[in-house]
Amino acid sequence: MSTVTRFAPSPTGFLHIGGARTALFNWLFARATGGRFLLRIEDTDTTREVPGAVEQIIESLAWLGIPPDEPPVSQRARAARHAEVARAMVAAGTAYYAYETPEELQAMRERAIAEGRPPRYDGTWRDRDPKEAPPGVPGAIRLKAPREGETVVEDLVQGTVRVANAELDDMILLRSDGRPTYLHAVVVDDHDMGITHVIRGDDHLTNTFRQVQVYRAMGWEPPRFAHIPLIHGQDGAKLSKRHGAVSVLDFRDQGYLPEAVANYLLRLGWGRGDIEVIGLEEAAAIFDLADVGRGAARFDYAKLRHLNGVWIRRADNERLTKLTLERLARRAEGAIGAITAERVAKLMPALKERAQTLEELADQASFLVRTIPLSFEPKAQALLTPEARIALRGLARAFEGVAWEPAALEAAARAHAAATGVTLKDLAMPLRAALTGSTVSPPVFDVAAALGEAETLARIAAVSG
Repeated sequence: MSTVTRFAPSPTGFLHIGGARTALFNWLFARATGGRFLLRIEDTDTTREVPGAVEQIIESLAWLGIPPDEPPVSQRARAARHAEVARAMVAAGTAYYAYETPEELQAMRERAIAEGRPPRYDGTWRDRDPKEAPPGVPGAIRLKAPREGETVVEDLVQGTVRVANAELDDMILLRSDGRPTYLHAVVVDDHDMGITHVIRGDDHLTNTFRQVQVYRAMGWEPPRFAHIPLIHGQDGAKLSKRHGAVSVLDFRDQGYLPEAVANYLLRLGWGRGDIEVIGLEEAAAIFDLADVGRGAARFDYAKLRHLNGVWIRRADNERLTKLTLERLARRAEGAIGAITAERVAKLMPALKERAQTLEELADQASFLVRTIPLSFEPKAQALLTPEARIALRGLARAFEGVAWEPAALEAAARAHAAATGVTLKDLAMPLRAALTGSTVSPPVFDVAAALGEAETLARIAAVSG
């Protein structure tokens, strides 16, 4: 039987980083086993649905490079099927109608608490004749759960987990208004979609015991379950907004590459030897749930930034140029001209060596967009002393007739420095300030080559007179 996994987010919020890792593990497991990865939107709670959330979830998965293999399924659209299964369970004797009013259920909970018992449903209508139902009270359908023995799950990550059936009550499958409960709808959907493996956060583990009981009540074979640990912040608390960006597209907007985010998420809880840097296709070839740890992983922004820098240095220069120009255009609130685009492309091999995010890449390339007169950082301004300005005028003359490429420009600068009795550093530092307005940049002769002869000489002349 072919493997089928699914990711089933609720559109009550945007896709966060924990959900993205769950989706990634499902995608990788499907790829590793030659199966399919599906997406189901669990949109039954219309009161909490966030506008645009479904679109953001789909966009996030596409950006990460893990889109579903089929169009997404709406859980809300399957409500009639959920009700059909619940009523079939009543007909089979594995579920029953219960007719308590909300007030009676509240009194039941309060009585249990007062008597020191867990506030579970006590099974009042489990064996009663529905003919005794009070008039005008619509019935809810409850599972006739086993009361003896245990429910056991052989989890692919957590190992053997079990719960005494006496600890579980007869949960509601279909509310009195005809709406299915989450726990029931998930089982029906997973069965009908042919899901073979449910890979999700370990906060769902208690739900699994109840869902397994529904599978067995219907005579269906449960899927294999794998409950992965949650992601925590550096302080050990569950990852939340206070730890920084938690929406997947927040990371995109902050300048992270999708392959870096996917790589980092994979390494949060999964490991194979000393592998640190790994792409999706390579990971899919070796992914195994046996390599997923049981302990919670801690999200470390410093490690993500470092890894993003590694992927930036690996990235195609043409792609990085396009992404950088897009960011520069947003900052300028307009299109970037062809000449500037050519400068960015020419300097990209040097620019990307120092950047850890696309935002940093755009910061470092921003001087290429500026026009004369440049604005100068205080430290750069301090380098442009009267003596430095005189030296820059001489350097401009030394560049005349030189092939406009880094090696030739550096050779000319060295020769001029030797002839005037100064060090190359004494020339290069004010030259960098004059060309970029900063004391930090890619190699200065690479900068001059990217700016071109006319612009370089114009920027020198603007500060040296």
